[in-house]
Amino acid sequence: MSEKKDDMADDQVHLDETFEDIMIDGAPDELETLRAERDDLRDKWMRALADAENSRKRADKDRRDAENYGGSRLARDMLPVYDNMKRALEAMTEEFRAQAAALAEGVELTQRELVHVFEKHGIHKIAPAVGDKFDPSHHEAMFEAPVPGTVAGDIIQVMDEGFMLHDRLLRPAKVGVSSMPKS
Repeated sequence: MSEKKDDMADDQVHLDETFEDIMIDGAPDELETLRAERDDLRDKWMRALADAENSRKRADKDRRDAENYGGSRLARDMLPVYDNMKRALEAMTEEFRAQAAALAEGVELTQRELVHVFEKHGIHKIAPAVGDKFDPSHHEAMFEAPVPGTVAGDIIQVMDEGFMLHDRLLRPAKVGVSSMPKS
């Protein structure tokens, strides 16, 4: 056991001598080199930490986008189904409704269920009205016409409703716009 103590004492003496050699033999240069290396490693570590945090945030955003907008292609493909049901209901006369009440009711219920599913998944209608101002971020102008009693930029006809998926445009509302010059 005393041999072990002597070995440890020898190591301590050796370490002390080495430390003294460093301190005496060019200590300022060695110390500056070590500080520079430490600062460089700290900088690399901070950059790696920031990069990891940015990667985590990007992955979180990608996950949220996939949840919110992952079904946008399917939703866009379902919009013509809604349009056709709406056209079918608009084309039904009162006489037809009287003769085929069950069919008319079935189409209405199916359209209502489709709208319910759209809303459940964050799809909302853009339904401008005649007289509203044209908004190029939500409307697509299909034609322009001078209509008396309107102002340039007013919607004069709505051909198709538009749809939003959360805060993204799925399809703009298709409208006609007044081009009436100012009098």
